[in-house]
Amino acid sequence: MSLTLSNVILHQIKKEGEDTLVVQLRDQLLTHSPSTENLISEIHRVYNAKAGKGFGQFAEESEFCGWLKASRKQEMDFLAFSSQSAERLKTELSKYPFADEGVLVIAEYRSLATEYLFIGLLESKSSMKVTDDLEISSTDYLDVAKMDIAARIDLSTWESDAESNRYLTYVKGRVGRKVADFFLDFMQAEVGMDSKQQNLVLMQAVEDYCADSRLDKEEKQQYRKQVYDYCNGQLQSGDEVVVKELAGELPQNDQGVDFYQFASEQGYELEESFPADRTSMRKLTKFVGGGGGLSINFDSMLLGERIFYDQDTDTLTIKGTPPNLRDQLTRRLNVDE
Repeated sequence: MSLTLSNVILHQIKKEGEDTLVVQLRDQLLTHSPSTENLISEIHRVYNAKAGKGFGQFAEESEFCGWLKASRKQEMDFLAFSSQSAERLKTELSKYPFADEGVLVIAEYRSLATEYLFIGLLESKSSMKVTDDLEISSTDYLDVAKMDIAARIDLSTWESDAESNRYLTYVKGRVGRKVADFFLDFMQAEVGMDSKQQNLVLMQAVEDYCADSRLDKEEKQQYRKQVYDYCNGQLQSGDEVVVKELAGELPQNDQGVDFYQFASEQGYELEESFPADRTSMRKLTKFVGGGGGLSINFDSMLLGERIFYDQDTDTLTIKGTPPNLRDQLTRRLNVDE
C-alpha cells in the first residue's frame, strides 16, 4: 500500500475512579518506523472496510476546525494540535455514561493522491505470547479490527472544496452507542450526506423511471437487475455509485430520456456519487421480511410466477417449496401423526 506518514502521535484517556477521565499526553511525536507505518496502514485498511460510515462537515464555529487550519498552515505544531484535541475529546466523552478508556491515535498521512487526518480511540487489550525460552508472557496490543470510535477527514477535499458535505467521515459505532453525539460534538461538526437515504432515493427513482417508461414486467425486472449489478459491482470494488455512470449503462426510455436526465428533471436530489448500501440495493431483486418467528426471502421475479400475494386476506401462497424445506416439513408431519 502506498502510504506516506506526515505526523503520528498517541495519547491515552484513562479512568480515575468510576466517573473521572484523565488524559495522559505524550510529549513528542512518534518517530516514523516500520511499526508506526504498519499501524497506520492497518488502520487505513480497516477504516476503509468499515460499512455504514456517516458523513459530515465542520460547523462554522468549529474550534477544532480552527486548530486544524492552524496546524496545516504550520501556525500551530502538530503536537499542540493533538494535545488540545485530546483534552477536548476527554471533555466531550466525560458527558456520557459509557466514558471509554483507550489510546487516542491521531495521524496525518497521504494515501495515493489524498491526504487524510485520522482520529480514533482504540481499545488496548492484553494477550499471551510464547518467548524464545518457551516462557509465557503478557503483551498489550491495539485492537484495530474492532475500532468503533473513529473519524477521518479527507484533507485534500476539505481544502479544495470547503462547501462539501462529505469530507469528514465517522464510524457510526455499535447499536446504542451514539458516536455522533460526542465525536461530532468534539470536532464541532454537523451530519452531512446521508448515504443510506441516497440509496433509498435512488431505488425509488429507478421504480418511477420504470413506471414512466411504460416497461412491461420482464423489462422492469431486467432494468432493476442491471441497476443492482452495477451497484453491487461498485460495492465489491470499493467504489461509489456514480449516477451519470450508472445511467450510461442503462437504456434510454422511449422518449429518448436517460436515467440521469430523468432523475435531475424530476428533482430527486441525488448526489453525483455516493457509497452503495447493500441492504437498500437488495430490494431491487429480492423481497425480504421477518417478524413473529417468520423470515421470508425470495427473488422478486418469482412474484406472480411461483409466489402469489392476496392483499385482501394478507396471504402468501408458495407453489413448489425448496427440496430441503420440503424434506423437513415432511419429516415433521410424519413424526407428529
